[in-house]
Amino acid sequence: MSFEIGLLVVLLVVLVSLHSRRKRKAQLAFIESYPFNPAIGQKVKAKYPHLSDENVALVMDALREYFYFCHQAKRRVVSMPSQVVDVAWHEFILFTRDYQQYCKKALGRFLHHTPTEAMSSPTKAQIGIKRAWRLACAKEGINPKTPAQLPLIFALDAQLGIDDGFKYSLNCKDKSSPLYGDSYCAGHIGCSSGCAGDSGGSSDSFGGDSSGCSSGCGGGD
Repeated sequence: MSFEIGLLVVLLVVLVSLHSRRKRKAQLAFIESYPFNPAIGQKVKAKYPHLSDENVALVMDALREYFYFCHQAKRRVVSMPSQVVDVAWHEFILFTRDYQQYCKKALGRFLHHTPTEAMSSPTKAQIGIKRAWRLACAKEGINPKTPAQLPLIFALDAQLGIDDGFKYSLNCKDKSSPLYGDSYCAGHIGCSSGCAGDSGGSSDSFGGDSSGCSSGCGGGD
């Protein structure tokens, strides 16, 4: 009898696991294919008139990626590192019914809006920014400790010339860079030991709020 109960428990665990995987796969497919209301992009363009339609499309792509990061992180905080993408997110929320339904299908919960968050100093990142960095790097195949380029959502504000945006630089020591002295050191976000990609596991490998950079991190003042 105990063997039968044990077998039943194993089968139940397998079925629950399969259901969970299918659900997450369906959620990711929904995030990837969801057609944002064109009015959201129009609102973004109204706030930043210099943006082209192609620029606005990039912003919406980055918003889609942000929801992907939140899905991967489950219920842990993922900071929004881009001002222009944050504007798009806020405009999406104003379509309250659409946003509620989206959150339910994409995440299985309502995702509350949290303001954009920059690093607390040019070389010190909070844990929410660190998580956003690791997830963005993992999605784009970038080494978070020694990045050769910035992930889209971290590059966008500078790339699109967003005056009130957050600018990140791969090498803050490069005096020839137009962002020298006016940007956050992206290389310092992913320097702590154990930070190589957190795609949403049960524990946070970064641990705490320290930047933990060594001399080989790249960037820095």
